[in-house]
Amino acid sequence: MYRCHMVDLAVGTDAAILDAALVEVLEHGIRRTSATDIARRAGVSRQTLYRHWPDLQTLLAALVTRELLAALPRGAAVATTCDELVGLLVDTAGAIAELPLLARLRSTDPELLARYILQRLGTSQHAIHAELVGRIEAGQAAGFVRAGAPAQLAAMVLLIAQSAIQSAPLVAGWLDEGAWRRELDHALHGYLQARP
Repeated sequence: MYRCHMVDLAVGTDAAILDAALVEVLEHGIRRTSATDIARRAGVSRQTLYRHWPDLQTLLAALVTRELLAALPRGAAVATTCDELVGLLVDTAGAIAELPLLARLRSTDPELLARYILQRLGTSQHAIHAELVGRIEAGQAAGFVRAGAPAQLAAMVLLIAQSAIQSAPLVAGWLDEGAWRRELDHALHGYLQARP
């Protein structure tokens, strides 16, 4: 009982620190967010913060991961048609695109985003890829997703969606939100749908 209570406290402290970090980053951007500011907003000491994360960079990476993974359709029913699968993918991409944290990072810390787009895969990208693999395998088993290595198809879907999300503001004059969703839907249908 005591050990479970301690685990609950740790989870609650983690969430409080991440919530505080989100508010600080949304207000000030990553470069102007300090461990001291996060700890103060969370109502914990800096020592407590550093017991949960070894450094500020790790904490902020955990924040980005938490926000991105929260947008994934965990527990969503398995799609039974390509329309359902692509609709789920477009809805998820739309939810990620609308994250306030992503908009803030794009405007104040684009080099951080570039690192995860051009140089390395983050925890969230690995989790998204794994989610895609499972849904593509289910679609192949049901016959509505084309043949191919699920991990490779998932990687390309990740690239298509990630590009569409990251670059959407650049083409907003040509693609409003509705058009963006329709065109992403067409792109993913064309890539994934099994041909008769």
